[in-house]
Amino acid sequence: MRNSPQSTEQILRDTRRKIYSGSVAGVYARRRVAMVWVTQILFYGAPWLLWNGRQALLLDLAHRRLDLFGLMLWPQDLLLLGFLLLLIAVCALLLFTVVAGRLFCGYACPQSVYTEIFLWIERWVEGDRLARIRLDSRPMDARKFLRKAAKHGLWIALALWTGFTFVGYFSPIRQLAQDASRLGIGDWQTFWIAFYALATYGNAGFLREQVCKSMCPYARMQPLLFDQDTPRVVYDSARGEPRGLGRELSAPAQGRGACADCSVCVQVCPTGIDIREGAQDLCIDCGACVDACDQVMRSLRQPQGLIGYADGGARPQSWGPRQTWARMRRPRVALGGAVLLLLLLAFAGVLLRSPPARGLQAAATVVAAPGQAS
Repeated sequence: MRNSPQSTEQILRDTRRKIYSGSVAGVYARRRVAMVWVTQILFYGAPWLLWNGRQALLLDLAHRRLDLFGLMLWPQDLLLLGFLLLLIAVCALLLFTVVAGRLFCGYACPQSVYTEIFLWIERWVEGDRLARIRLDSRPMDARKFLRKAAKHGLWIALALWTGFTFVGYFSPIRQLAQDASRLGIGDWQTFWIAFYALATYGNAGFLREQVCKSMCPYARMQPLLFDQDTPRVVYDSARGEPRGLGRELSAPAQGRGACADCSVCVQVCPTGIDIREGAQDLCIDCGACVDACDQVMRSLRQPQGLIGYADGGARPQSWGPRQTWARMRRPRVALGGAVLLLLLLAFAGVLLRSPPARGLQAAATVVAAPGQAS
């Protein structure tokens, strides 16, 4: 991974620079949209599920129990289950990083997902990249004020709904909704709704890529887990350099590379990096630059894949099922998979041996006993 040294002045200047990432269409853009829908349907919908007339998933702080799809788990169970769940999450994340690189960051990380949603709203209200740049550069007038107010109003509404849903995992969400309609939400619920809403609004609306650049420890840890078979987004410099000046179809034949030097890959990058400068630790492998470059290559009638996912060979390539499965058969993947499987079995064992499960078994025994005696 490339991480060139920077002066303090350069770091501060990059931090203050606002990134206007443009929209892009393509295979990876559709996958990001799909992941946004899947993760948010699960997050916003899970608290509303019912199981035997009760909220299916509820960490009831008032009664100090966890309702989990018909099971009732008490504090003595939650400590061990919580510890195992933490180990499972860490092991799964590390294993996923070894197998798939930073795809979690680009497709499923809450920071990336909510930034994407906030960007959808921003583009819908203010326009795409050039329109937003022009709007920010003009002095404040009625049109600019209304657009900014509309954008922030929608951001705040989404952030409050997100905070409300988050609290709904800890307080019965239907009762919470009734209290909200009467403006009678309790103090602790109000605090955590506001806190989570503010965190969502600030992180997805303003900090955005700065969370990945400066605040996320996982981003700094991931390169240590990479090996020669870990996929990452790279630029094929052997094919692209020296960069061409534009649009002639015969550019490679004139001694220029396939890269048209259009900088579209930079314009769509959510972290504002130039992938042509080499693999960088700020790249979240979202594939936006891949879609953008492929669009340019199609318009120039040249082969696609100048930017793409690659292994340690640092040359973009297409992986079929056989190549992907071959990369799965690695010692560290097998070891990580075995550890994860053991943790999952331990979690299931503790869950089945919890007091609710034993209580159900005891009740079944009592019911069966009279019939046996007769």
